[in-house]
Amino acid sequence: MDTASENPAGRAGAARPASLSPSRAADFMQCPLLYRFRVIDRLPEKPSAAATRGTVVHAVLERLFDAPADERTVPRARGLVPGEWERLLAAKPELAELFLREDGSHDADRLGTWLADAERLVERWFTLEDPTRLEPAERELFVETVLADAGPSGLTLRGIVDRVDVTPSGDVRIVDYKTGKAPAPRFRETPLFQMMFYALVIWRLRGRIPRRLQLVYLGSGDVLTYDPVEAELLAVERKLRALWEAISLATETGDWRPRPTKLCGWCDHQAVCPEFGGTPPPYPLPVVPAPRAAEGDGPAAPADGAQGRMDEV
Repeated sequence: MDTASENPAGRAGAARPASLSPSRAADFMQCPLLYRFRVIDRLPEKPSAAATRGTVVHAVLERLFDAPADERTVPRARGLVPGEWERLLAAKPELAELFLREDGSHDADRLGTWLADAERLVERWFTLEDPTRLEPAERELFVETVLADAGPSGLTLRGIVDRVDVTPSGDVRIVDYKTGKAPAPRFRETPLFQMMFYALVIWRLRGRIPRRLQLVYLGSGDVLTYDPVEAELLAVERKLRALWEAISLATETGDWRPRPTKLCGWCDHQAVCPEFGGTPPPYPLPVVPAPRAAEGDGPAAPADGAQGRMDEV
């Protein structure tokens, strides 16, 4: 439990949660204290080579579609990698520390290996999809909608969709690129929840349920698809409302409890986590004591048992 004193003024930089994205929803389900550290305290985290490589690969796959269909080739895609890295580095100079030796000098060999790995991921994509036959309707699409009856000010859902394909008949396919390996079936709940989140938002925005959700795993060369049904999206909506109620209660009371899992070993905030003997920073928002509400774990099941299907392609 996070013990915190009331702080009406609040600490500079701290803010109450104003919206929910798939990643932040996943944070709260994984560990409420992690959510607090990232969203309210905004504690810094070390840059990750893997996450940074993912950002570069995503940028390449987005930019490749700027070219005419017959020019979307492997050499062109690989050639975009260095430029996208330089573009990202210019925006975030702190990423240079990923490729420094212990003495602080630049490690060109490590950078070269990292870029080569990014190029291999981009090249593998061509074995999974044919960009010469694709004309995405949207790329890196920012989506946002408000569930007006979720709390006093509603719940804003937002996120960025990697790619949206639309058929001539109007069917929508949501595509998300993953630079890691496809998870075993028992671990597919989290990525599926992310995709169902996007499907719900697009359904609410456009009035039509996406026909297919597609996860492209470049690390292992797998493509997983899922065809959602209305009952599932309504269940996800109920789940998000419940999550937002739990987040709002924790925000008011300052009660953010850690939830230890195997993922704790990768957390940047062990030094301030009670599970590792640390003490969280003083809670920066006013506290209103209230009883703790129960919160569910995992995506809610459709009330009528209706369920879509996830397939490997």
